[in-house]
Amino acid sequence: MAALTSTALLGALLALAPTAGAGAATTTAPPGAGEATAPPGSPVAANGPLEVCGVRLCNSHGTAVQLRGMSTHGTQWYAQCVTDGSLDALATDWRADVLRVSTYVQEDGYETDPRRFTDLVHRIVEQASDRGMYVIVDWHMLSPGDPHHNLERARTFFAEIAERHGDRPNVLYEIANEPNGVSWSRIRDYAEQVVPVIRDRDPDGVVLVGTRAWSSLGVSEGADEQEIVDAPVRADNIMYTFHFYAASHREEYLATLSRAADRLPVFVTEFGTQDYSGEGANDFAMAQRYLDLMEQKKISWVNWNFSDDHRSGAVFRPGTCAADSGWAGTSALKEAGVWIRDHIRTPDDF
Repeated sequence: MAALTSTALLGALLALAPTAGAGAATTTAPPGAGEATAPPGSPVAANGPLEVCGVRLCNSHGTAVQLRGMSTHGTQWYAQCVTDGSLDALATDWRADVLRVSTYVQEDGYETDPRRFTDLVHRIVEQASDRGMYVIVDWHMLSPGDPHHNLERARTFFAEIAERHGDRPNVLYEIANEPNGVSWSRIRDYAEQVVPVIRDRDPDGVVLVGTRAWSSLGVSEGADEQEIVDAPVRADNIMYTFHFYAASHREEYLATLSRAADRLPVFVTEFGTQDYSGEGANDFAMAQRYLDLMEQKKISWVNWNFSDDHRSGAVFRPGTCAADSGWAGTSALKEAGVWIRDHIRTPDDF
């Protein structure tokens, strides 16, 4: 599909396209929920601002929804994969509900040029919003694994993001990608220092809190969800993140996600059909078991990743992003890309 040249044209296409997966509600969101700027038929137009209700994510009508979409790769490496053309395809051809914008802190990321990377987030949030998708602003801390290492940077970053986008109905804040090597109490303390920075500027935005052991709810370090149940973050409108890679994370991880989703609001902000490094053979059978569970329990999910990296977990074939064309359909997709596009396009049970 050729890149669309105006928001108006995109809105017309969205109106003709089947409703995206988050269209748990087919009625129009109430006044003030952003429907004037979201294209007709888009996830944001249909669902409006989101909130945590019990252990589920709900739309402005109080109906549980399941968002499904893609995560960018690190924007320091693959910003060229996030263009008007690629996002047109993600919104209209893939029918995605949500885009996760991954801003690495280290690894030649944010810390090297805070202004550049913050402006890049602003640009992508606006592009995704113009297309009626929800946006997760991901503070992609990974190494070092203690989120406190980047506490002051996180405060600065999220203060600006929430100040500029806090009035939007479609922005979610993921404040720590994959904490590791630290206790849950340490992570919780970090969250309770960053959440108020966001709340001062966006009182109602959903905040996603990374969990122990690479956002495995503690499983990868011998714990489980009980430590969060016993000592949750002291804030409202909070969800806890879980990450899995189907070829590496098997029965124990699947069982933990199932149990946790009955006790905590959980959002799978990253998963792949390969091993934990996003490489190797795809295990579609195990991945399907996770997707079936997440559909059953209305757990929203985001797949890693929307780029043309050489690894099997990147959905596009190498060279696709440089060409900035051929985004729609399956001709430019790897095997994992074909599989995940099909699952994003398939409506949920509403």
